[in-house]
Amino acid sequence: MPPRFQLVARTGHPDFLDLPWDRPLEELESDRLASVVRGIGRHVVRFVDYGGTLYALKELPTALAWREYRLLLGLRAAGIPVVDAVGVVAERGEKLDAVLITRHLEYSLPLRALFARGTVADLRQRLLDASAELLVRLHVAGFFWGDCSLSNTLFRRDAGTLSAYLVDAETGELHPALTDGQRRYDLAIACENFLGELLDVEAEFSYHPLEQSPEETADELAARYERLWDELTREEVFGLDERFRVDERLRRLNDLGFDVEELELVGDADVYRLRLHPRVVEPGHHRRRLLELTGLRAQENQARRMLNDLACFRADLEQQEGRTLPSSVVTARWLDDVFESAIAAVPQELFRKREAAEIFHEILDHRWYLSQDAGRDIGLLPAVESYVEDVLRHEPDEHAVLDRDLEPEPTETPM
Repeated sequence: MPPRFQLVARTGHPDFLDLPWDRPLEELESDRLASVVRGIGRHVVRFVDYGGTLYALKELPTALAWREYRLLLGLRAAGIPVVDAVGVVAERGEKLDAVLITRHLEYSLPLRALFARGTVADLRQRLLDASAELLVRLHVAGFFWGDCSLSNTLFRRDAGTLSAYLVDAETGELHPALTDGQRRYDLAIACENFLGELLDVEAEFSYHPLEQSPEETADELAARYERLWDELTREEVFGLDERFRVDERLRRLNDLGFDVEELELVGDADVYRLRLHPRVVEPGHHRRRLLELTGLRAQENQARRMLNDLACFRADLEQQEGRTLPSSVVTARWLDDVFESAIAAVPQELFRKREAAEIFHEILDHRWYLSQDAGRDIGLLPAVESYVEDVLRHEPDEHAVLDRDLEPEPTETPM
């Protein structure tokens, strides 16, 4: 007789019916099990592989599982970078908790991988910028995390920087808006957790992996958060002849990856007062613009880099043609002659190392360095060939970081 349980899952994913749900997750036995690197957590988490797509199974009390499932769905619908919630398995028996199912974030780097591999340049700055931006985005959406930490965050490469994704939302609360007290309390928790985790990393590696002390790094997280929050929400006062400053402010926010759908401009005697409301500030300006123009999906900094390359391509093409061309024509030519041409020249087996948008960014960087050395533009395809052979083939697989990937290389024992 098959075991009794309730499975609620979103369509477009496996049905997970071949897993033994009548057993504790810790005792789960299946050919689908995969050993994936993850952060420290209070619950049992196992990973399963369905045709190359990995799913995380987290065992926790039923009420918490449903609550976290709904929170993750709500945050994702609001455009917040979180893992993709897939479903919940409940009613597995009196002594068994429910299981939350999420899709593993491809090409993500957990905390251990970031420090063990040392492949992210200027890691301290990248880590702080990504973490501060994620916390600001959550607070703009009215989400109180309650347990912001490096272990509860996954990081993905984003055109040389890092983007942060929320993994664990079980302690979170979603409100129409957060008070200053709630925000600052959440930030204090984040700084305390960062300090503890960085001290653990320091003990493991026997040195400061971020070049500065854990205490200084935790303090800097708070400072960066406050600077970004201030840029998004502060009231700005300017003269009647300085209306250009509205455009300047909006451009700065676009450069930070945020759009403003609504602003409040109040005339007061001989000055204007500009107010931006956090609830209407939305991230992803460049990402949405790239999708609109090209149909390509990328992260924010990747999208910015691709849009810049598209703009340069347009300028060159129109100079050659001697006329202004429609955006649709330029975009189609760029997709065919530049982006798709470069990506098609990369061997398929190497795409487990980086996602396509990051590969394209790294190709552009590699082309620039080679051209600098040669004193001339070496061209796109020669740059791709050099990048593939000299760089990409030697990089580790980041499609899914497995435990064995972080094991130290064996050393030979002297005879």
